[in-house]
Amino acid sequence: MRSLGWMVTASTLILAIASSVRHGLLQSNAWDLGIFDQPLYLLSQGLPPISTIINIHILGDHAAWIFYPLSVLYRLVPAVHWLLAVQAIALAVGAIPTWYLAQQAGLKQAQANAMAAVYLLYPLIFNLNLFDFHPEVIALPLMLTAIYMARAKRILWFSVCVVVALGCRDALSLTIAAMGIWLWWFEQRRVCGAIAFGAGVVWFLVATQVIIPHYQPLGIPGASHYREFGNSIPEILLNIVLRPDILVRSLFTWPNLGYLCVLLAPVAWGLNWGHFAPFVAAIPQLAMNLLSIHLALKDLVHQYSLPILPFLLVSVMGALAAERTWWQQPRRIVLWSLAGFVALGQFYLFGSRYLSTINTWQASRAAIAQIQTTAPVLAPAALVPHLTHRPVIHVVASGEVAIADYGYVLLNLRHPGRVSSPEAVAQLRDRAQQSSGFHLDYAQDDVYLFRNTALVPTPPQAPQ
Repeated sequence: MRSLGWMVTASTLILAIASSVRHGLLQSNAWDLGIFDQPLYLLSQGLPPISTIINIHILGDHAAWIFYPLSVLYRLVPAVHWLLAVQAIALAVGAIPTWYLAQQAGLKQAQANAMAAVYLLYPLIFNLNLFDFHPEVIALPLMLTAIYMARAKRILWFSVCVVVALGCRDALSLTIAAMGIWLWWFEQRRVCGAIAFGAGVVWFLVATQVIIPHYQPLGIPGASHYREFGNSIPEILLNIVLRPDILVRSLFTWPNLGYLCVLLAPVAWGLNWGHFAPFVAAIPQLAMNLLSIHLALKDLVHQYSLPILPFLLVSVMGALAAERTWWQQPRRIVLWSLAGFVALGQFYLFGSRYLSTINTWQASRAAIAQIQTTAPVLAPAALVPHLTHRPVIHVVASGEVAIADYGYVLLNLRHPGRVSSPEAVAQLRDRAQQSSGFHLDYAQDDVYLFRNTALVPTPPQAPQ
């Protein structure tokens, strides 16, 4: 147990430091750190939690009510590092229920320690930690704990885990409902199975048919991933059944084959068809990933594979307990996981992509420091998470934007941002320079900060 504590503590520190360094290098992004940080700040100030980056109320994104309790942290100190810390803790703490599940399955202590290491070294854990912030990470240890509680027949704690996990994302309702089927049919946990299935179905209907349409009249944000099947959830589900030609064409692709390989490779040593029953709970998320037209759902970088991991691990534990795996020795298991992490982990980005904008890092930091009011800001996507504590912030995209609406216009000509171009940034710079209403407060290394004198007449005076 002591070794587990050290593993979790060390992992928490590593993950927190890694995400903080990435953020400090100005490599975090409006999508999705800025999208979540701004509504949390607004909630802490008693204002409507609307992300002006995507112009959506926080509940209209994925009905994630977990942001409301998270906003309590912002009432203490409004800082984006809360999200990075919560994410690091949630991802690392998942090793604890993993260890207890291994013990519950009858594994020896050394094997249970190895399974905790398998979890922590699974590439998705490290990679997702670097991909800004996503509330689903909070659901990961909760789902693992829920499985443990169901097997231990502790219904109350099982129910608490399920309810809180559902509040992290609308799509998790399908995973929870499928977990209910698995618990009912394969685990013979009738009560817990019924609770999970009922809660999952009810929340799916409430979230997708009531909450999200109320706050997002344009439709479910994720529906665009499946536009070959339709434009709404009922239409998509109907065509999956009635159009097997589209279904087959969408499933049997080379990207899907590659995705399955990277998903299963880190635990390939422990896969056994006779112990795949827990994977029933992962079918909805796996199907969504395979049917999507977007490659972001088919990797171990984004959050979309996260709901699959708990059931993949439980499947491996069952095979290991039955001695139906390639290896039983904890050392070999850990070495395989380490090899998988080296092959698929994105730690190398700290020596490549994360240094790609270092030539404007100092200038960007200096420009950000001069924005000391909560006036509306227009900024590159990579700098938005450093400026989201204000009612209005938008990402530099087109050169035709109405700059008069902003108190500050921050531009980076060398690194314009993921949705912009040097031409668009140059156009905005020229427009601001030619406007008598804007003052150039800062210019260095192709980084420009313009201040709208009508909205921010006088720069805040520094304390003497």
